Amino acid sequence: MATNSTAKNQLANKKNKSSSPQQSNNQVNTIQAYLKKMGPEFERALPKHMDADRLGRIAMTTIRQNPKLLECSIPSLMGAVMQAAQLGLEPGLIGHCYLVPFYNGKMKETDVQFIIGYKGMIDLARRSGHIESIYAHTVHENDEFEYELGLHQKLVHKPSTGERGDMTFVYSVAHFKDGGYQFEVFSRNDVDKVKERSKAGKFGPWQTDYEEMAKKTVIRRMFKYLPISVEIQNQATNDETVRKDVTEGAESVYDQEYIDIPSSDEEAQEDSGDQSNESEDRSKVSAEQAAMDLK
Repeated sequence: MATNSTAKNQLANKKNKSSSPQQSNNQVNTIQAYLKKMGPEFERALPKHMDADRLGRIAMTTIRQNPKLLECSIPSLMGAVMQAAQLGLEPGLIGHCYLVPFYNGKMKETDVQFIIGYKGMIDLARRSGHIESIYAHTVHENDEFEYELGLHQKLVHKPSTGERGDMTFVYSVAHFKDGGYQFEVFSRNDVDKVKERSKAGKFGPWQTDYEEMAKKTVIRRMFKYLPISVEIQNQATNDETVRKDVTEGAESVYDQEYIDIPSSDEEAQEDSGDQSNESEDRSKVSAEQAAMDLK
C-alpha cells in the first residue's frame, strides 16, 4: 500500500521530470534574462562591497550545479536571489547561503527556499562592529570536552589527534571588543530536534553539510545574546523562507506543504513525452518574453 509520503514523492517526480537539453538551455537563457533585468534592483539592495554582475554569475553557477533549480518558479528563484542580495551573502560557493528547491504541494509548483549557511550567519554577526571574533566547533566522541554554566562559566575543548568518532556536541563562542564573551552549547540531540523541525531536514545542506548546519544552528541560537542591531536580528529571520516575489515579504515554509525534490539517474532517464514538448514550448515563450521585457 502506498503511503502518503510515497504519493507525495510520486507527485513530485511527475511534476519535475527531467527535461531535454534544449529545454534546459531555454530555461537557462530565461533565468539569465531575468537576472539581467533584475540587475538594477539587486544593485540597490547589495552592500557596497558586492555588485549585481558578480551576484548574477554566482547565482547562475549555483543553478547549473543543481539542475533542479531550473524547474523552480521564476518568482521564487528571483526572490531567493534578492534575499541573498539584501543580506549581502553569496549563494552556494562559499557556504554563505543556499538555494534549495522544494515542491510546493499547495501551489503545485517547485519553489526555492533560502537557507543561511554557517559562514553567512557569522558574517551577519560580525557586521555589528562589537564582536572581536566569533566561531563554532563540533565536539566528537574521542575529544576532551567540558563545560559549566552558572556564575563561573567554563568551556574546555581538546580535539583528539586521532580518530575523533561521531559528533556529540557543537558550540559557538563570541568574543566582544569590550573584553566580554558569550558561548552556547548544543548536544547532537538538540541539533537533531532543530533538524527535524526544518522542512529542509531530510535533504539539502542538512544532508550534504550536516556539521556546518549544526554550527549555524548554535550560532543562530546565540544571536539573542549578542550586541547586534535589531536590523541584523531581523535579517536572520529570513533563514529558511520562501519569497514568491522580489517585492513581497519572505514567507516561512513551516506554513506550507513542501516536500523534497529527489534527484536520481533513474528519474533523469524517464520519458517526458508530450509534457516535455509542452514544457519546452513554454520555456521558449518565457525566454522570448524575457528578452522582450529587456528591450
